[in-house]
Amino acid sequence: MKIAIPAQDGSLDAKVDMRFGRAKCFVVVDPDTWEFEVVDNKQNIQALAGAGIQAARIVAEHGADVLIAGDCGPNAFKTLKGADIEVFMGLDGTIREAVNSYKNEELKPAEGANVEAHSGI
Repeated sequence: MKIAIPAQDGSLDAKVDMRFGRAKCFVVVDPDTWEFEVVDNKQNIQALAGAGIQAARIVAEHGADVLIAGDCGPNAFKTLKGADIEVFMGLDGTIREAVNSYKNEELKPAEGANVEAHSGI
């Protein structure tokens, strides 16, 4: 199992980046071993459109089963669900805190996007 989390930095103590599609990077964590991989997202930070969809594809390509994020738009949400990735939203704090919340079953799966679709920066 792997959990992907948009991050402001590439460590377990980094803050969750509230911007899913335009996050600096994703930390992909194995919650059992705490081994993690940092996945760069720089190609989407300045994207004029489609950042959420592309970010969702990156998360899927890195084998994530779960996404824990602050916010997620409708196009990204649809892409994530299409890749059978379970989505949890509305979180802030650190990557480590988010993973622990998941492990302790404190999170409720999202039923849809929590922000509107938009394009541009």
